[in-house]
Amino acid sequence: MRVLSLFTVVTFPNGGCAGASGDNGTCMTARECTARGGSANGYCANGFGLCCIFMTSCGSSTSENGTYFVNSGYPSVYDGTGSCELTVIKSHPDVCQIRLDFNRFSIAGPEQMHNVCNQDQFIVSGGNPVPAICGNNQGSHMYIDAGIGMTNPVKLTFVTSGPTFERLWKVKVTQIPCSTIYKADEGCLQYYTGVSGQLRSFNYDPVSGLQLSNQDYGICVRMERNFCGIQYTACPDTVNNRSRSFTISGNSNTPVNAMIGSGAGPNNCANDWLLVPCGTNVGRIQPAQALCTDRICGGTFSAELSMQASTVLSTVKPFRLWFHTDNIEAPVDVGNRGFCLNYVQQPCTNNLV
Repeated sequence: MRVLSLFTVVTFPNGGCAGASGDNGTCMTARECTARGGSANGYCANGFGLCCIFMTSCGSSTSENGTYFVNSGYPSVYDGTGSCELTVIKSHPDVCQIRLDFNRFSIAGPEQMHNVCNQDQFIVSGGNPVPAICGNNQGSHMYIDAGIGMTNPVKLTFVTSGPTFERLWKVKVTQIPCSTIYKADEGCLQYYTGVSGQLRSFNYDPVSGLQLSNQDYGICVRMERNFCGIQYTACPDTVNNRSRSFTISGNSNTPVNAMIGSGAGPNNCANDWLLVPCGTNVGRIQPAQALCTDRICGGTFSAELSMQASTVLSTVKPFRLWFHTDNIEAPVDVGNRGFCLNYVQQPCTNNLV
């Protein structure tokens, strides 16, 4: 007869888990969680393990995957000046990207003449060049190139200054191994998956957001299987009497037509633009030698000079946009919000190349 020992050791993998608070953590023993500086937040592994949450703030470093970087005093707001920095160290040499999810992100926005983040800033250093951002960016994300091997750590810094402001941030830091299928393509600051979704510029808000200056980055959408094209449409704007969901240049307090191309003319995009590779308006009867547009700006989303917004199709692979702004707004550009676009990938059966 076999006798089961009362001291049978229960083992389980250190996989991901959902804590009682809704935060994501790592399933481990109580002793391991304490030793690694985490806090238990509910059970996992059929009750044999604890969901260990890693949350840290200013002046710390972490190598734990899934760490939350929060403001001092979180979940209370922070109203102070200074620099709050987290150093992210690779958990393994095979990690080559770091994804930042802005679960909470509310800091002072840009100054209102040229939309420069000169009061509060979020700065990423140690990886690929990343533009400084500010304002309200809850729900947005970034991918940071962490290099190959155990290279220099990536530093995340919130700089806060100026008048009183109720700041709040909670940034989830995910380390992505090079070998995974969910690694972003090279050169993509933002990377979206799925047949449909929504893309927004940083600090976009139809009511009070301002397009940030000094932006220059790629936005990528993974081409799903059996899809050959992608359509972009400006998001509905339900709060303004005239849509501001695509307002990149011009005085958006008045109607502004779509501007296209890279020249220096009054209807070209020489300073601020969204690049849609070889974009064409959907439903347009194409001439024998169809022209396509790359840069789009102005206050109407269309691949043609128009006051009428349109759905824009691109079949260039991989699916990638590029957003660029300079450091000057006034007096020509006033009140621009940036952009919010909904995208839908198009099946290869739609006679797309």
